[in-house]
Amino acid sequence: MQKIITTSALLFAGALLFTGCATSTSDNASADNCEVVRVAVRDISNGAQNAIASTTDQSLTAKLEDYSKRLDELAADNADNADLTKAIEGVQDKITAAEDYAATLPAEADEEFVPDADAQATASGDIQTAAVTVTEVCTAE
Repeated sequence: MQKIITTSALLFAGALLFTGCATSTSDNASADNCEVVRVAVRDISNGAQNAIASTTDQSLTAKLEDYSKRLDELAADNADNADLTKAIEGVQDKITAAEDYAATLPAEADEEFVPDADAQATASGDIQTAAVTVTEVCTAE
C-alpha cells in the first residue's frame, strides 16, 4: 500500500513539474502573463489589419469596436504593469484611429467603391507598429 501511495505522489509531482505548476515563480508568472498578452495583442492586431484590408463598408466599425473591447479587458487585467498597460493603450489608440477611417466607408458594401489605399495602409501600419511596442515591453521585462 505504501508503495502505491509513494508512486502516486511521484506521478502527481511529476505531472505538476511537467505542466509548470510547481515551478512557477513570480518572475516566471510575469513573463508567462506577458507572453499571453503579447500573443493576444498580436491576434487582435492581425485581425484588425485583415478587417481593414477586406472590409469596404461601415461594418468595419463594429469589428474594430470588438477588438477595442478585447484591448480594454487586457489593459484592465494588467493594470498592475504600467509599461504593459501603456503599450496596450497605444494599440487601443490606433484601433480608435482606424475607426475614423471606417467612418469614411459607405454604409453598405458597394462593388464600385474603391477604398483609400493610403488610409488603409496607414491604419494597418499604425496598428502593427503599436503591437510591436507590446512585444518590446515584454522582451524588456
